[in-house]
Amino acid sequence: MPEPIFTIGQLSNEFDITARSIRFYEDKQLLDPRREGQKRIYSKQDRTRLKLILRGKRLGLSLDEIRQIIDLYDPAATNNDQQLMVLLNKIKQRQMILEQQLQDINDMQKELHEAALRCRGALTDKTLIME
Repeated sequence: MPEPIFTIGQLSNEFDITARSIRFYEDKQLLDPRREGQKRIYSKQDRTRLKLILRGKRLGLSLDEIRQIIDLYDPAATNNDQQLMVLLNKIKQRQMILEQQLQDINDMQKELHEAALRCRGALTDKTLIME
């Protein structure tokens, strides 16, 4: 049975992204479809790589980080522990960044709340003086 193949249109529809995005990933050498003239032919492996690229993007990874992780995969290996360890490290780094951003947002919310209270207080004081 022949290996399934996909067109750029099929992949863009399946993953709800533009064909331009897929070509961008190709330009960044994350995908390498076969060509038949001007037509791109994507393999099952290309489809899997695209799925991993999109998953990595959702996790907040850069394209270089995604490439690093994908390139560590060895289908002939009995395990891909190195790939998993790198991914776990990237996840931990991303979690730390998000935790810091969350703390920064909470601090900013508190500062904004306090500034609003001071403004309301100043307005109330002025209102009382004018009366």
